Amino acid sequence: MSKPTFYEFFAGGGMARAGLGNEWHCLFANDFDHKKGMTYQANWGTGGELHVGDVRQIAAKDLPGSPDLAWGSFPCQDLSLAGGGAGLKGERSGTFYPFWRIMNDLIAEDRGPRIIALENVTGTLTSHSGKDFAAIADTFSRAGYRFGALVIDAALFVPQSRPRLFVIGVRDDVEIDEALTAPGPLAPFHTRGLQNAVDRISENSLKRWVWWNLPSPSLRNTSFADLIESQPDSVEWHTPSETAALLRSMTDINAAKVEAAKRSGRVMVGTVYKRTRILGDGKAVRAEVRFDDISGCLRTPAGGSSRQTIMVVDGSRVRSRLISARETARLMGLPDNYRLPKAYNEAYHLTGDGVAVPVVRHLAQFLFDPLLGGVAQSERTAA
Repeated sequence: MSKPTFYEFFAGGGMARAGLGNEWHCLFANDFDHKKGMTYQANWGTGGELHVGDVRQIAAKDLPGSPDLAWGSFPCQDLSLAGGGAGLKGERSGTFYPFWRIMNDLIAEDRGPRIIALENVTGTLTSHSGKDFAAIADTFSRAGYRFGALVIDAALFVPQSRPRLFVIGVRDDVEIDEALTAPGPLAPFHTRGLQNAVDRISENSLKRWVWWNLPSPSLRNTSFADLIESQPDSVEWHTPSETAALLRSMTDINAAKVEAAKRSGRVMVGTVYKRTRILGDGKAVRAEVRFDDISGCLRTPAGGSSRQTIMVVDGSRVRSRLISARETARLMGLPDNYRLPKAYNEAYHLTGDGVAVPVVRHLAQFLFDPLLGGVAQSERTAA
């Protein structure tokens, strides 16, 4: 039996490909960043499927075959809360439109993907008061796809807080088993924010809207502490004086968290964030720590400000350092044999920009594979 096929746009290091697994065959992959492209090839080989370059310069004629799935993790910067609010009109997140131009051209050639899946930050739901999400909905609707969305937090699978929006459309001629949809929103993947956004889409788009029905995963049995390297090679432990200075910069309530961690009777790993606080007549940088067994959301490092510091408390011993490159990969669900860039910031940028591998695997197992199960084998062979 032939494998289902896919295109991977905005591919980064191929984390969507890792989630789909060896049961899927990649026909084409694209990313603008040549450094990420080198990592992609280091992990997935040089079979020729990767095209490094601007998505605006790609034409349908450059793409082989008729894919079962087109995956697009288009840039989030203009849609995130930390961005400038440009939304889909922005230089980076606006690459959604050239991506969809390619989809439209494939559809015109009778090669439209059976499934189109988009991934981005949850800020997409509220960007421009919901107009950007409504525009995405209209795009699916006009192309002849039934579609729905899910908000999935990677923390269900790995110890990292990383909620992301997944919009998944299915071509009209693909049969949808009634078990894959629900009559209305369901927890945990149809959040109140998603429901509010759906209330703002057009009537025509609402006619094609479906509430995807996916099972919740088993309870996660790993904690942040389970992923920590004792002897990382990408970062160094802080000196005792540097850790002491970090502790001194904490407010009383955060210092109390550290004292509680010392008494816990187990190794506790916390994530430290530095915040600028107003104190009296001036400002001061204060360190704030959380010990809730999960990491904060990985973000791409900009000037070093978004790189996470971790604090490891083992009884009376307290150590601190930057999170290691391998630890960031583990937080994304990548195996330890995944080849990372040697430069720390490049590795952090790669993982912070990616999609959590087990989330893609969950979507493949419980939505993509069942949807494609109804596709005749002869159709796949002809594609």
